[in-house]
Amino acid sequence: MPEQRYYLAIDIGASSGRHVLGHIEDGKIVLEEMHRFDNTQVRRRGHDCWDIDMIWENVLVGLEKCAAAGKIPTTIGIDTWGVDFVLVDSFGNRVGDAVAYRDARTQPVTAKVDRAVGLDSLYRATGIQRQAFNTIYQLAALSEEHPEELESADRFLMVPEYLNYLLTGVMANEYTNATTTNLLNARTCAWDECALAAAGAPARIFGDVSMPGTVLGGLTADVQARVGFNAQVMLPATHDTGSAFLAVPACDEDAVYLSSGTWSLLGVEHEGPITSDASRFQNFTNEGGYLKRYRFLKNIMGLWMIQSIRRELNGVDYVAGSGLGRRRAEKEWGFGDLIDAARQADEQASGPAPFVNVNDDRFLAPASMIDEIRQACRETGQEVPEGVGELMRCVYSSLTGCYADSINELSALTGRTYTSINIVGGGCQDAYLNQMTANACGLPVYAGPIEGTSLGNLVVQMIGDGRFDSLQQARDAIRASFDVEVYRPE
Repeated sequence: MPEQRYYLAIDIGASSGRHVLGHIEDGKIVLEEMHRFDNTQVRRRGHDCWDIDMIWENVLVGLEKCAAAGKIPTTIGIDTWGVDFVLVDSFGNRVGDAVAYRDARTQPVTAKVDRAVGLDSLYRATGIQRQAFNTIYQLAALSEEHPEELESADRFLMVPEYLNYLLTGVMANEYTNATTTNLLNARTCAWDECALAAAGAPARIFGDVSMPGTVLGGLTADVQARVGFNAQVMLPATHDTGSAFLAVPACDEDAVYLSSGTWSLLGVEHEGPITSDASRFQNFTNEGGYLKRYRFLKNIMGLWMIQSIRRELNGVDYVAGSGLGRRRAEKEWGFGDLIDAARQADEQASGPAPFVNVNDDRFLAPASMIDEIRQACRETGQEVPEGVGELMRCVYSSLTGCYADSINELSALTGRTYTSINIVGGGCQDAYLNQMTANACGLPVYAGPIEGTSLGNLVVQMIGDGRFDSLQQARDAIRASFDVEVYRPE
């Protein structure tokens, strides 16, 4: 009997990271979580930063756990969130900090960059929606605050690319993550000179772009000595949404994909970029996908608002001024408690829920999410949600209303009528949200699999190793391997 072949997805999100081993058994994909860790930000030099050293240590710990279990991966792939980066000098040392995208450092430079490049020209070139945390603005902020760091840098690496470099000694920029920067030309798939100039970033630090499926090589001698084995490191779609979209077991050809987590990424796979003025005005984005397909989608605030409310209620990052927060000692709020509170408030309500624009930058990193939601309702002359249930009802209604509006916009831009929604990621576990989405959009919702990002990472590795002949065959295996719950409009 042939020896079992394992594949390892290291999937690191903005709040946690996990090592997920995958293998194929009787034609089905089997997953096993080997390690999980919290990903928290730290304050350095006045900015919110990622603790890269902590993340790297946990990458190694997860590899050690695979070795301890006697399950040595054939290949390893890393995916993370987009836009954030690390600079490396000619000696291979990190330059400066890995500043997190929710940091406010870009606020003083966004207008200057917009004037320099022209938003219409930038969108036609890169196809990426304007967001204040895009890499183009982060680099512009760095060039003003610490120009010496850009001068001493030899390479620009995004977060998963830097971790790959530590694993293998090979520096490579990967396509799907590079597209999130607002610096990559959507048609040539090369760095755009005008965008780089507007960011104040030297073109010499950007390497050629590699595609998912590229093998970088084996582990360095130091890493092998630490973890006890060698394996080939392969590029998956290193942007987590790119991986998540791969794992959608589409139930029909006219399905909308929704990767539901801290962010809600709602859209479709498309053969080419859509960079019209109408698309720009609707703030849709063209992110790169596997096999150079495009993920035409909208970034929606997602579960971040719910996560923030829960932290605030439980006294984490609590800011004085929220009456709800002062009751935090009475109860430890779980996500299930918040769902129950929203459902109860909905049953007792006599009218529609108050509505806020979930994509407003005011909700990106407020001192108090609770106070910010209340203030937004107050400013628009709506009833201000006072209790937990009323607050959650507002968020759920606003989020699903945004989904419905975005699908209508998507249909108008692509000229297609969509007949279902396929949700993957952690948010697909929220049955209340799934049902509200079906109701708001008037479409059936297919929820699952939960570990969409890890699965998408793994299937690129499995295709590269010859276990699947095509992406469609891999998606068929995903559909046969994992349960998908169906929610129909009520």
